[in-house]
Amino acid sequence: MNASLLVFRLLSLLNRLLLPRFSRRQDLTRLKKWEQALVGWKMWVTYRLLDAQSSQNKPG
Repeated sequence: MNASLLVFRLLSLLNRLLLPRFSRRQDLTRLKKWEQALVGWKMWVTYRLLDAQSSQNKPG
């Protein structure tokens, strides 16, 4: 298993367990600045996890 994949899996797990969910909000534009930062962090971790997973599945 790739080291970056392991790190981003761990970060994703911690995000799900420790950070609040914003998906139930009707209007994400009304979030406070710190809530926007958390959404950005969660998105960044998710994208990096998906990138690590796809790079591991590539042949070669």
